[in-house]
Amino acid sequence: MQVWIVLGCLVGALGVLITLSVIDLRVRLLPNTLVLTFALLGVAFHIATKGSFLTPLDMVIGAALGYGILFSIRFVANHLYQQDTLGLGDVKLLGAAGLWLGPEGTLAAMTLGAFAGMLHGLGVALYTALKTKSRPSLSRLEVPAGPGFAVGIIAVGLYQFGYLGDLGLSWLAR
Repeated sequence: MQVWIVLGCLVGALGVLITLSVIDLRVRLLPNTLVLTFALLGVAFHIATKGSFLTPLDMVIGAALGYGILFSIRFVANHLYQQDTLGLGDVKLLGAAGLWLGPEGTLAAMTLGAFAGMLHGLGVALYTALKTKSRPSLSRLEVPAGPGFAVGIIAVGLYQFGYLGDLGLSWLAR
């Protein structure tokens, strides 16, 4: 195993997720090139670790699950609300996360990410209410989903790739 490739993929993925979050917070967009970079880093990571964490089938199922679930939610919500409710960048990001995390990890990241996004939204609503000296309004609150999903992906990645024990580096010796 090429340790420098593995570490490079992990550091690169963290950098890409942070960059995506900042861009999403500023302009409400997750650029395809960065989402693709994140996906390719996941593939390179699993090749460099010789499939120690996921099989290729688990990677494909994870990507399909992340993309499919979020696309379905987007489709139904757009139909119900008659407006864009979730960006395709968020859908693609969860598809890319599936390549990193597999099916179970993707579901966990999606759940944690949605929770982080909810906390972010509540924080924005409370901040806006305090600033305007009004009651918090959640009915038309718009916050980007990407940063919340990034938090979920990072949290699950830290757990899944052995952050605990031996400073999380025990798998490098394999």
